Amino acid sequence: MIPLWLCIPFAGLLLCIAVLPLIKPHWWEEHQPHAVAFWSLLFVVPFALMYGVSHASETVLECMINDYLTFIVLLFGLFCVSGNITMSGDLAGSPRINVGLLALGTILSSWIGTTGASMLMIRPIIKMNAWRKHRRHIIVFFIFLVSNMGGCLTPIGDPPLLMGFMRGVPFFWSLHLTPVLLFNMALLLFIFYWIDRRAYRTDIAKGLKPDISKPGTEIKIRGAHNMIFIVMIVAAVILSGTLPSLPMFQDAEGKVLGIHILGEVVLSYPAVIEIAIILLAAFLSFKTTDASIRRENHFTWSAIKEVAVLFVGIFITMQPALMLLKASGPKLGITDPFQMFWATGLLSSFLDNTPTYLVFLTTAGSLGFTGGMMTALGSVPIKMLEAISAGAVFMGANTYIGNAPNFMVKSIADENGIRMPSFFGYLIWSFGILTPVFILDTLLFFL
Repeated sequence: MIPLWLCIPFAGLLLCIAVLPLIKPHWWEEHQPHAVAFWSLLFVVPFALMYGVSHASETVLECMINDYLTFIVLLFGLFCVSGNITMSGDLAGSPRINVGLLALGTILSSWIGTTGASMLMIRPIIKMNAWRKHRRHIIVFFIFLVSNMGGCLTPIGDPPLLMGFMRGVPFFWSLHLTPVLLFNMALLLFIFYWIDRRAYRTDIAKGLKPDISKPGTEIKIRGAHNMIFIVMIVAAVILSGTLPSLPMFQDAEGKVLGIHILGEVVLSYPAVIEIAIILLAAFLSFKTTDASIRRENHFTWSAIKEVAVLFVGIFITMQPALMLLKASGPKLGITDPFQMFWATGLLSSFLDNTPTYLVFLTTAGSLGFTGGMMTALGSVPIKMLEAISAGAVFMGANTYIGNAPNFMVKSIADENGIRMPSFFGYLIWSFGILTPVFILDTLLFFL
C-alpha cells in the first residue's frame, strides 16, 4: 500500500499552480520548470528509496511513455493545425452569436474530440469578442461546454470513453448520454446568455463597439484545408483505440507489441503509429499554410510550452494518488449510480480522468451484476455505466487541470489579453454554476 504522504508533491505542485501566479507572477513564469523538477524529485527520490530505483524508473517511464507522450503529442498536433485556421468577417461577438458558437463547439467536441474542438473554436471566439472588455465568462463557459461536456457522445470525444470502447463498450453506446448533454447544454447556455447579455450591455454603455464595416454575417475562413489534417489526427486517435485488438499487433500471450524501453515499459506500435500520423499532420499543416494566417491568429509557442512543462510534473507526481485509488477503489463501498457519478467526477477533477474512469469501471464490473452492458471487465448496469462516463467527462470542467484542453484554453486566452480567473477563482465559477447542474443531473438521471 502506497503511503498517503507520497501524495504531498502532487498537492504541492497544484498549490504552486494555484497560488504563485497570484503572488509571484513573474517568478512563476520564469521558474515553472524548476518548480516542476523540484516537486517531481520530491516524489521520485523517496519512492526510489522505498521501492528501489528500478521500480521507480519503470513507474516514471510508464507514465511518461504511455500517458504523457501521447497526451502532449495530441495537444501539440491540434494546437499547430488549429493555429493555421483563421476566421474573419462581420460577425461580432454578441450574446446570441456567442450562444450559437458555444453550441456548435459543444456538438463538435464529440466528433473531433474536446481538444480538437477547443483548439479549433477558441481563437475565432476570442477574435469575435476582441472589442469587448467583459469577456472572461465567455472562456469559462467555453471550458465548461466545449472543452469538457461536449465530448460525452463518442469515444473520440474524450479519452475515458476511448478506454471504455477498448474494453468492450460499443462505439455508439455513448449516445445514451444525449439527454443528459442536451439538458446540461440548455441549462448552461441559458445561464450564459443572461450573464453575457448583462456584460454586453455594460460594454455598449461604455462606448465599446465592434469593428465591423456593416451589420452583416459575412464570414471568411482562411486555411480551411487544415480540416483535412484535423481529420488525420482524429483518425490517428481512433486507430490507437482499435489497432491493439488486432492479432497482428499482439504476441502469443495477447500482449500488445511495441518497442521495449525498460523492464515492462513498452511503447506500443499502435501508439507509434498514432504519434507519427499526428506529427505528420502538424508538419504538413505548417508546410501548406501561409505564415500570415499564424500572424493574424497571434500564434506563438508559449501556451503549448506552458502546458507541456506543467503536465510533466502533474503526470509524475499524481502516480501515488492513482496507485492509492486503484488499490482502494473496490473497497470504497460505492455501489449505486449516483455514487459512481460523484466519485468518478470529483476525482477526475484533479486526477487524470482516464485511469479514474477505468478504476470505477473495473469496480462496477467486479460487483457481480448479471444485467446491463457486458464489457471485458464484467457486466455493468446501463445507468451505472452512464454515471461513470458522465462523471469522468463532465466534472473535468471543475478545475483547470481536470481535462487536457482546459489549461490550454486558459493559456491562449491569457496570451490574447483576456484576464482569466486564477485557479481558485475558476473553482468559484465552477462550484457556483456547475455544482447545481450536477445535482440536477443526479436527481434526474442517476438516482
